Amino acid sequence: MSEPRLCVPVKAGGCALTLRLFRTASGKRTAVAFTSPLKLARVLGTQQPWVLLTAPALRAMIADLDVIGIITDPAGTMAARPKQRQAS
Repeated sequence: MSEPRLCVPVKAGGCALTLRLFRTASGKRTAVAFTSPLKLARVLGTQQPWVLLTAPALRAMIADLDVIGIITDPAGTMAARPKQRQAS
């Protein structure tokens, strides 16, 4: 039985596509994947480029990166963290 394929967001860079990595609420880098193009478009928009990968292929691609794992079908995105105020 073959592995299910995931829609993985990418970004264009020079002559190649690269994985688009995200950050968790705690600031850790993570990869994201979606189980359908529609789910990806609902969260990242219809203009977000993506590729089909299996979970083992995606895990192999992030193995040597400082990435905590893969989040599948995240429900939404968060705004950037607010800047810390400096004490006066």
